[in-house]
Amino acid sequence: MTQTTYAVTGMTCGHCAGSVREELGELPGVREVDVDLGTGNVLVTSETALEFGRVEQAIRVAGYQLVR
Repeated sequence: MTQTTYAVTGMTCGHCAGSVREELGELPGVREVDVDLGTGNVLVTSETALEFGRVEQAIRVAGYQLVR
């Protein structure tokens, strides 16, 4: 298993966190997504390392922006 933390801007509530969780959770190999609204960090547990572009796209579809 691999755990990677991503910084995401624009999340302010439980609905925001749910949207990000849902989109990232649909990526192949993702096992768990934990969102910390206080820090804007998203911890993704996956079977293998995820391609950055796919993570960025999923977060964009959810309506938020990945910090580079």
